[in-house]
Amino acid sequence: MLTIDYNLLGVKDGDRILDVGCGGGRHSWEACRKANCLVYALDIEIGELNNARVMLQAMDRQGESRGRWILVKGNTTSLPFEDASFDKIICSEVLEHIPDDKHCIKEMARVLKDDGAIAISVPTYLTEAICWKLSRDYHDRPGGHVRIYKTGELVSPLRQNSFHIYATRRKHALHSIYWISRCLFGVNREKALIPSLYHKFLVWDIKTKSKPIRLLENFLDYFFPKSMVYYAGKNQK
Repeated sequence: MLTIDYNLLGVKDGDRILDVGCGGGRHSWEACRKANCLVYALDIEIGELNNARVMLQAMDRQGESRGRWILVKGNTTSLPFEDASFDKIICSEVLEHIPDDKHCIKEMARVLKDDGAIAISVPTYLTEAICWKLSRDYHDRPGGHVRIYKTGELVSPLRQNSFHIYATRRKHALHSIYWISRCLFGVNREKALIPSLYHKFLVWDIKTKSKPIRLLENFLDYFFPKSMVYYAGKNQK
């Protein structure tokens, strides 16, 4: 499941791309698939980097990757790169986990080139508020969410770091329903009947790219998205 639109971000051949808090690497995979670029996939968890490595190596073996990749163990609030190192930065569903999110934004601004672009996604207020209300385990656990972003809350810190937002998108309404069901039946009980059946439906949808389901979710995204995505250029107006 991809949250970032690479066409909106402007990913192209020759780009150096940083995937901040890459997790299992889903956005790094797609960047390598889409363009002849160099992707730095950064995460603080070795286990997540190993998962990303498995998929990226499989793509290389199968000839599915046009780009090159480097895995980096690092902290999002102290990025191990020189100033102006990257053309594009992806930070998807990461800031809500970081106590000092403003410093992370400052660090990303530091390592992005002046004509570069960034895509940041965070959970939406409504879905998060419902999930936090339904289940303490949803957020009160190691590595869990430490805040709920209000609508537009990221606009000011982005502007303060010389970012100009040129597009926003609402995404993944169907996943809002999934996580609310998980909270209702127990976050740690993903094998419970209703969440597990709904998860199978989501997997089917991702694999088949059903046009009717895509149209339905695009409609629902206006009212009940799971994620809000901000696309911004640095020092661009």
